[in-house]
Amino acid sequence: MKNVEQTGGEALVSALIANGVDTMFAIPGIQLDWAVDALSAMPEISVYVPRHEQSVSYMADGYARVTGKPGVGMVVPGPGMLNATAGLSTAYACNSPVVFVVGQIHSEAIGKGYGNLHEISDQSGVLRGLTKSQELVLDRSAISGAVDKAFSASMEGRRRPTAVEIPYNLLIEKAEASARTNAETAASVAPDQKEIDKASELIDAAEFPVIYIGGGAMDAGAEIAALADKLGAPVVASDNGRGAIPDSHPLMFNALAGRPLFSKADLVLVIGSRFMDIMTPEVSWPQEGKTFLYLNIDPADMGGPRRGAVDILADAAVGAEALTGAVKKRETISAGQARKLKDWAKSQIEATGALWNYVAALRGALPDDGILVNELTQVGYLSRIAFECRQPRSLIGPGYQGTLGYGFPTALGAAVGGKGRRVFSISGDGGFGWSIQELATAARYQLPVTLVVFNDGFYGNVRSIQSATFGRNYITELANPDFSDLARAFGLDYARADSPEALQSVLAASATSDGPLFVEVPVGKMDSPWPLLRLRPMGGGAESDYSDLF
Repeated sequence: MKNVEQTGGEALVSALIANGVDTMFAIPGIQLDWAVDALSAMPEISVYVPRHEQSVSYMADGYARVTGKPGVGMVVPGPGMLNATAGLSTAYACNSPVVFVVGQIHSEAIGKGYGNLHEISDQSGVLRGLTKSQELVLDRSAISGAVDKAFSASMEGRRRPTAVEIPYNLLIEKAEASARTNAETAASVAPDQKEIDKASELIDAAEFPVIYIGGGAMDAGAEIAALADKLGAPVVASDNGRGAIPDSHPLMFNALAGRPLFSKADLVLVIGSRFMDIMTPEVSWPQEGKTFLYLNIDPADMGGPRRGAVDILADAAVGAEALTGAVKKRETISAGQARKLKDWAKSQIEATGALWNYVAALRGALPDDGILVNELTQVGYLSRIAFECRQPRSLIGPGYQGTLGYGFPTALGAAVGGKGRRVFSISGDGGFGWSIQELATAARYQLPVTLVVFNDGFYGNVRSIQSATFGRNYITELANPDFSDLARAFGLDYARADSPEALQSVLAASATSDGPLFVEVPVGKMDSPWPLLRLRPMGGGAESDYSDLF
């Protein structure tokens, strides 16, 4: 029997399939021609093609966030790769497993400065700064192994993007096909029993332990809830951690309710979080007078300025389960106290008026299994603490990267990964302007995305900060198209909602449909929700007197 030969492009696609890929996002180009041709012969992989490379990385991220498995993107080198970096940086910030395949110039021209098409001086260096691992393939035979390593690295330990660069001449080169087997899944990391014993002793001795969870706890909700139930201890979630445990759980609290809890706590167990303030090189809450314990998969998340009495290196689920078996059963906070705290936080949220009413409209119309992709707009900011999370992976944000314009293309990837689940994407008119072209993608693939654009004609948050800080505004005005004409030009249904009530009605109708909808919401100046959002109140320091809540 004659040996079968494969091009490098065919080897790449075979490696993707061996790693369980059935969906990817890509924009074709000359350095990828042989990979794209190989994909055309492989119906096992569905390829979604947006209108900009930035959207390739955002869609891959959205897919990964919803599914919990690697989202795969592919772009040409140079400008294609550079266009995609915003999405890679967001995936990196949010611990999202994205595997990015990037084309390269001819292998013998790399680093020579010949002026080859799409050449930049150090593409590999750019990618290293945005990924957990990066490999430049310089031998046709190394393609499969490099892909395997990229998938393995993306899911091992702290999940993050990985990149594989393949010169186009290697995608053309033929070699004998080698047998492929499905890649192995990453094994869980178990904790050191001595650290579990130390931590459990400190927890049992504490008067008021509090658990704090981040994005690394997203797949450990059941185990952490069991630990909280045994301790009767409150759980506070970061932005990225929301949804790991449903908000309906009596011991689950948002960051606003976390303020009085942290003020009272004498011990804090941090699980799956960096626990760092997003604006300063300080921890999220003053450490003086409190014992901190850290349970993380990455040692980097337990180093200074953090001062942990015990650092437990382990997967969140495995570590939480071990702690549950070691600690004593107790009641840290009563059901009445917990309810009082939740009501206190809710009353402050509801006092924001129109902002809260819009968030309530979103929640009221979105199905329980629906997904909200939360852009950088005033309603979006409040949603970080006010949107009720009923399932894991149902609230998606940009993490510390704060990437304006990420929301709509990320929502498209989330819709692909959600396999029919409705996705609400909220944007301001400023952020939406960065991805207008992706209306074509929503229409082409008939994705179940309801795009809500809050239109005030400004970069609203910047304008608000300028007014409060300097008493004037500069370069914040926007020139917007007629959004109804824009939507219809791309073949999308359009609706206008002039109030929270009207918005909920429009959204409820769209939630049962299959295709996309563009909803414009004209708004005026809105109050800033920022004083409510962070665990540590704006301006630093910790508020001190919450005694009436306990």
